Amino acid sequence: MRLYTAEHARSGIDAKLPGIECWENQYPGYQVEIVIPEYTAICPRTGLPDFGTIYITYSPDKWCLELKSLKEYMNAFRSLGIFYENAVNRILRDLVAACHPLSMTVRGEFTPRGGILSKVEARYTRPQRRRSRKK
Repeated sequence: MRLYTAEHARSGIDAKLPGIECWENQYPGYQVEIVIPEYTAICPRTGLPDFGTIYITYSPDKWCLELKSLKEYMNAFRSLGIFYENAVNRILRDLVAACHPLSMTVRGEFTPRGGILSKVEARYTRPQRRRSRKK
């Protein structure tokens, strides 16, 4: 018998979370790194808390992430049942949708449980647009 169900696997990936605000970028060609050392969520199977550090690195295009709304968004994970892997991918999905960066990486380094330390990384790179050939 499986202990982890499909419901556990999907837990938290579509839960409603606070919106992420952005502000208009003024400069091209730089990178931003944001470190969130107090990530907390709930294991959807055991109900026990998970802790870790989330690293967000991105190259902005037209928009930059507003940090207060990002903090409120991240704090909403505290009562959310979600696996590490899903949390990192969900954060990437939501942040890319909010600010449309040129590229972004979200990495989670989670506090060891049972002697096992987990690191999860998800990446996004905006697809290159095809240039039409002039005849």
